[in-house]
Amino acid sequence: MCDHPSENGFVLPGLLVLGPMAGVTDHPFRQICREMGAALVSTEMVSANAVKYGNKKTKELIDIGAEEHPVSMQLFGPDPETFRIAIDALADYPYDILDINMGCPMPKIVKNGEGSALMLAPDKAEAIVRAAVRASDRPVTVKMRAGFHEGERTAVELAKRAEAAGAAAVAVHGRTREQYYAGKADWSIIRDVKNAVRIPVIGNGDVNSAERAGAMMAETGCDYVMIGRASQGNPWIFREAAAYLAALKDGKSAEEAAAAVPPRPMIPEIHAMMLRHAEALLKEKGETLGVLEMRKHIAWYTTGLPGSAALRAGINAAADYPALKALLDQWLSESCKHELS
Repeated sequence: MCDHPSENGFVLPGLLVLGPMAGVTDHPFRQICREMGAALVSTEMVSANAVKYGNKKTKELIDIGAEEHPVSMQLFGPDPETFRIAIDALADYPYDILDINMGCPMPKIVKNGEGSALMLAPDKAEAIVRAAVRASDRPVTVKMRAGFHEGERTAVELAKRAEAAGAAAVAVHGRTREQYYAGKADWSIIRDVKNAVRIPVIGNGDVNSAERAGAMMAETGCDYVMIGRASQGNPWIFREAAAYLAALKDGKSAEEAAAAVPPRPMIPEIHAMMLRHAEALLKEKGETLGVLEMRKHIAWYTTGLPGSAALRAGINAAADYPALKALLDQWLSESCKHELS
């Protein structure tokens, strides 16, 4: 399947996109989500300034495996020249799409005039997109929010400017910067952007199930659906949403599409995924950092499951992989006994 090509070369092999998340969308997690049905995965946010000055740690964020493609690399930065220099420096990296972050709400990003602060400076934002398009030999996309201040809906203007500057697609999160991740995402701004531009639009915000992915596409007309926080500890959401959307595309009713969704993973499958994820993190980052980073993933994977609180307490004290695996194995055994009782 090859949906919604644009004149600027943006085309994906499916309808679902893994949203970039700092500290989450590293190589192991991207690979898992890609296998589960994400048509596009994204690196963590990469600082264009850090790339410009040759920061070694930053370049480690762009460890892209052959099995991940297509992969989007997301850059954030303050001005056109910084983006141009960073894109030139990253010319040999094997990413497929360059994404410009104009939506990050974090204060340390905003205070530097980066991320969602660019929504307050549309002339500069447009100049950044234009410079990136000229410097890049790959499609350039832009991720934005509904607006900066509460009640603002400036995404339409920014999306039109991005399109005029050569962007191949835009992603719109239906919250303002001031909302951060609280409250309800306003999907109507996604629809308004879709109606205002010709390039593909990726909808983002409050998609936490297969049915919600279908609802977003139906309500907004967006071309693709981006899933971020709902994939934390739940990469299966891509498998489920892909099956649901495929059924709808085949003309099935919502009820028939829901019946086509694979069942939620049972505890043994979750256990196996956690071990696989942990082993990949350790291989990528070493035992100490790998175990440390896996703690949050285990908390996400096991939220609401029997024995999850005790497991988290144990994992937070685990210093190495054997200890972590022993705790996960014990949790599996006790949880399965609980299911049978």
